[in-house]
Amino acid sequence: MLTNLFPHVEWDAILDATYETLYMSAVTILATFILGLILGLVLFLTGKGNMWQNRFFNGIIAAVINVFRSIPFIILIILLLPFTNAIVGDIIGADAALPALIIGAAPFYARMVEIGLREVDRGVIEAARSMGAGAGQIIFKVLIPESLPALISGITVTGIAIIGYTAMAGIVGAGGLGNMAYLQGFQRDQTDVTFVATVIILVIVFVIQIIGDTVTRRLDKR
Repeated sequence: MLTNLFPHVEWDAILDATYETLYMSAVTILATFILGLILGLVLFLTGKGNMWQNRFFNGIIAAVINVFRSIPFIILIILLLPFTNAIVGDIIGADAALPALIIGAAPFYARMVEIGLREVDRGVIEAARSMGAGAGQIIFKVLIPESLPALISGITVTGIAIIGYTAMAGIVGAGGLGNMAYLQGFQRDQTDVTFVATVIILVIVFVIQIIGDTVTRRLDKR
């Protein structure tokens, strides 16, 4: 039945491409969450009126984040090819896509982290400081717990964007469903391959959205 509906689809190849997309997405989302959280925290804490207020340092971090957020992802991949080759040893394949994916997504998420931290009631922060809480205690016992729903919501949005990034990375040989949709579907005019790859990508996006929304609702105590 499936063979009649999708005559050009090689299901083993689709399975391999799905695995590559899931691999790139999972590693990138994890690395983006960690790196973006650190960048967002530093950006927030060095801002005006916060614990580590430093206008110069804050300006540098903000500028770096804004620059990398502004570069179209497909161009970023090309710009980072020498860097990717230096650290991975190759510019083709799923592993080779990871540096560009992480560098492209982390600044985007860092801004979301900063926005989430700004929503934390300053009264709660000041109360913790007045009771002698240090920077580490304020970060891990006040800022992160209080902003956790926003952080999860932000990584959900970022994760969905990352799925789109992996599809674009496929055009330059990163593998995955984007690579299959472009090389086999578009270039060979096999629309059934493009359709199947697109449906699987949509399913992955819906699953990420459902998981993110569910976790956010459970963490939100408002």
